[in-house]
Amino acid sequence: MAEDSVKLLGYWASPYSLKVKWALKLKGIQYQYVEEDLKNKSPMLLQYNPVYKKIPVLVHDDKPLAESLIILEYIDEVWKQNPLLPIDPHERAKARFWAKFADDKCVPALVAAFSKKGEEQERAVKEARENLKILESGLEGKRFFGGETIGFVDIAAGWIGCWAQMTEEIIGIKLIDAETMPLLDSWFQDFLEIPLIKECMPPQDKLLEHCKESHKKF
Repeated sequence: MAEDSVKLLGYWASPYSLKVKWALKLKGIQYQYVEEDLKNKSPMLLQYNPVYKKIPVLVHDDKPLAESLIILEYIDEVWKQNPLLPIDPHERAKARFWAKFADDKCVPALVAAFSKKGEEQERAVKEARENLKILESGLEGKRFFGGETIGFVDIAAGWIGCWAQMTEEIIGIKLIDAETMPLLDSWFQDFLEIPLIKECMPPQDKLLEHCKESHKKF
């Protein structure tokens, strides 16, 4: 696959861009990465995603595709090596469910826990922990959501542990720990130790500083 046939428009600190980078890396796909300035969106981004004007955008053979979970499924359908989704239809449906649950339930609560103050923050933290505990149930009897190897849900939700770490570092609230969520805590540690996952991660010090600056704006 020629590099110029696949482009990824993203932002270095975006977890949604990171998901796509992980998937492409796992598949061994060469691609051109285009770093976007989220304040001054490029003509290319406006051309390829005129509706939402957001990253990430995957461009394959000059055909654009937006929304990270949709991009992950597209990558898995086009490039068959190292499959992300299970072959069994029921297991595929479960994987889609957990990935959507992470995006729709866990992420908003995590963001609220990071950004809110006082009673609103307390409620958000409680909701975040409850949703993370539910997400953890998808790991019962398995090392990764994908089994013994990482798959669709691991790629889709893997950055949540990073965000939880940043939240603890910046506002002193621990959302995932070995005592209350041993499976999720162990999963995240194992996930981050995978070489291809580490290779795509932004520098921790730079990411921490970025998150600190973001927190000041709330």
